[in-house]
Amino acid sequence: MGTANRIVIVGGGFAGFHAAKALVKAVPEDTEVVLVNKTDYFLYLPLLPQVSAASLDPRRVAVSLTKTLPKVRLALGTADKLAVDRREVTYTDPEGGSHVLSYDRLLLAAGSVNKLLPIPGVGAHAHGFRGIGEALYLRDHVIRQIELAAATDDPALRAARCTFVVVGAGYTGTEVAAQGPPFTAAVAGRNKALRGQKIRWLLLDVAPKVLPELDPRLSKAADKLLRKRGVEVLMGTSVEEATAEGVRLTNGEFVPTRTLAWCVGVRPDPLTDATGLATARGRIVVDATMAVPGHPEIFACGDCAAVPDLTRPGELTAMTAQHAMRQGKLAGKNIAASLGHGQIAQYKHHDLGFVVDLGGLAAAANPLGIPLSGLPAAAVTRGYHLAAMPGNRTRTLIDWGVDAVFGRQTVQLGLVRGDDVPLDTERPA
Repeated sequence: MGTANRIVIVGGGFAGFHAAKALVKAVPEDTEVVLVNKTDYFLYLPLLPQVSAASLDPRRVAVSLTKTLPKVRLALGTADKLAVDRREVTYTDPEGGSHVLSYDRLLLAAGSVNKLLPIPGVGAHAHGFRGIGEALYLRDHVIRQIELAAATDDPALRAARCTFVVVGAGYTGTEVAAQGPPFTAAVAGRNKALRGQKIRWLLLDVAPKVLPELDPRLSKAADKLLRKRGVEVLMGTSVEEATAEGVRLTNGEFVPTRTLAWCVGVRPDPLTDATGLATARGRIVVDATMAVPGHPEIFACGDCAAVPDLTRPGELTAMTAQHAMRQGKLAGKNIAASLGHGQIAQYKHHDLGFVVDLGGLAAAANPLGIPLSGLPAAAVTRGYHLAAMPGNRTRTLIDWGVDAVFGRQTVQLGLVRGDDVPLDTERPA
């Protein structure tokens, strides 16, 4: 390996990206930082609902890793194995080739994948929402269902194609459901055959209210907006069974539909099980410095790590982008410190609040605990996203302006088939 140290980071999401950025600033220039990631871009997940609703170009949420991290070597591929005793990571590149990377320090930041519950038919008939492929598929699928509805004379089939079910009333599911009605109205408005046709959007969750993590006032504001847009909000309700013809709900109702968007939540990437390291709730056990006990050369952060929440003793930090980003920054500095460059610190952060974009000039936010809704929330939400994105800010801002003035483009691209984005995929597309 030579005399210079090699630091390998597995995962280029919020945690891995910000760790790499912090590392290259803290270590000597001859230190090699290698980032193993399935794609050559950092995915800004919070804006995916806008991609699926055709209000944002998918390229805006894909930020080039080689451009934004010029001092980091990108190893394009998926990490498969970890040999702790030999200090080696094995990964497979996009063409099937297997490669082995040795390391002096390792950071596991593999993130999370779709959470699949054991409900009959869901794996076969639903689609998740964790990557650009899934967002593009949902975008095309919704447009296709509206266009096929306009082409049929069967009223029952037309109604089924014009019914869209979203499961999960957290941040992602709420945003998808909120942006859905304006999207389908724009598509259907260009089809004379659909004049007067009812288009249904349903949002389901076993939770008692929309956005249960937020302040009750914000939850109520989001619920009110959803209902104003015609979304049927069914709390305390989920899917009992999914079929090719529709979904049976836990309240006994059968809803004929051809669209089931699964936004229930996430689980740690399956790589966590393959590492052989101790886990808690499926996440790799680490201490407050994000080092793995018994393995001072290995660190973990983000959704795949069970980082203790020092602000809430006995709890783990939530699996959010906000925590992943801040953990990544500190993990990068701590890894550098473990090599003699700086001081190791513990992770201790309070939530700064959350933002939820509900489409157009509507949003819900609680920055620093201050509940906002309507236009002020929309300004804070979009401002936050622009500040948090590591690139493509100007292009994103332009897209928002073009969408506001000229409306969205509603054509199928046909780039992603349903078989390409199965819900039970091991890793996000």
